[in-house]
Amino acid sequence: MAVTVGEAAPGTGGTGNQRAGNQRAGNQAGNGCSSARPRLRVAVNLLTEDPANPSGAHWFWTRVVPEMAARLGPGEELHLVVSPKSKPLYQGYGPAVRYITFPWSNERRNLRTLSEHLYAPLRLPLSGIDVFSTLMAPLVNPTWSLVAHIKTMHAYTTPEALTPALRLYRRLSYPRTARLADAIIINSESLRSEIQRHLEVDEAKLRLVHEAVDHQLFKPGDSAQARAYLARRYGIAKPFVLFVSTLWPYKNCAGLLRAWSVLSQELPDHQLVVVGGGREHRHIDDLHALARDIGIASRVTFVGAVPLDDTVPFYQAASTFVYPSFNETFGLPILEAMACGCPVVTSNVSAMSETAGGAAVLCDPHDPGSIARGILEAVGERREWLREQGLHRASQFTWAATAAQTLEVYREVADKRRRRHP
Repeated sequence: MAVTVGEAAPGTGGTGNQRAGNQRAGNQAGNGCSSARPRLRVAVNLLTEDPANPSGAHWFWTRVVPEMAARLGPGEELHLVVSPKSKPLYQGYGPAVRYITFPWSNERRNLRTLSEHLYAPLRLPLSGIDVFSTLMAPLVNPTWSLVAHIKTMHAYTTPEALTPALRLYRRLSYPRTARLADAIIINSESLRSEIQRHLEVDEAKLRLVHEAVDHQLFKPGDSAQARAYLARRYGIAKPFVLFVSTLWPYKNCAGLLRAWSVLSQELPDHQLVVVGGGREHRHIDDLHALARDIGIASRVTFVGAVPLDDTVPFYQAASTFVYPSFNETFGLPILEAMACGCPVVTSNVSAMSETAGGAAVLCDPHDPGSIARGILEAVGERREWLREQGLHRASQFTWAATAAQTLEVYREVADKRRRRHP
């Protein structure tokens, strides 16, 4: 097994902002006293990501880790649990961010899971870990504090999105994790309701920490310039309605295609642009076949996966962004579109209306007619109002706030552990 003990991240001097943030955190510890906080070593499990197919969770941590690093006080460290293949994706966070290298991440899911359960209890104590932030509790849980970072309950809410083996594993593991965890970080009130519905959990353990949007990347821009770039890079020259997501069945791209089939008369000059790839190749083939079967293949462009930076000109140039998912526990693309000044149509179920906060057109994801009506509303007279309201809504979510709240949860559970084991 590949093991890296106490390896510092590149750039051991840290950025100016990181050094300033560390100093501020140290000065603020103890209600303004100059004494430093007690030592804190947090291991953050990043092994659940496939380096070749990063999900929304990957983008979450690439935003939150540097913001947390900038807020660490003296004696506080983050230890990122990575694999040799995933480690290059998490670099440049300063001297207080170190690495613990396991042999596999999610490119080898079964081996990764086995190592999490059998190797973590042996390896993490070697680094003196105080808090382990992970999705599932290891089979053997030593004396560290456990923070479960739960982002979805797909094993219960959209079980068809998971393989039978993975569904069974999660349904067996979630109840035990909820019981052992000192705190459970959730990203929406909708997820709180789902957890309470499917698990027996102490309400006091649930900590609501919203996700956010990278405002340095996702921001309004020159729509004409964005359209010119898309025409040159992707061959998209007509006005378009946009869908951005990994193409899992529950994301409901099929429902959007059916909605698009009834809009040929109302939006004859527009095309539907689908941005996103995924590992469900059979489902992606089915979507292409559906577009052909209902006669809209010539009006739909499947772009595939694109770099994160390239989603920005898509949002900036689109007439509207449509996100008719059947289930989301947050729905980050909603905020990304809003931050770019793109009107949003999204579902009226689970967390999507909560995230949209009244700044989007809501539709019934089970009814293609409702989705179609939502699109027409968003590209019509309400477009400018939706754009302004969306910009305001997105501005309320920052990764700095997400990171600060997450770090406070780690500190809280570590302090409780010290009181239990002085």
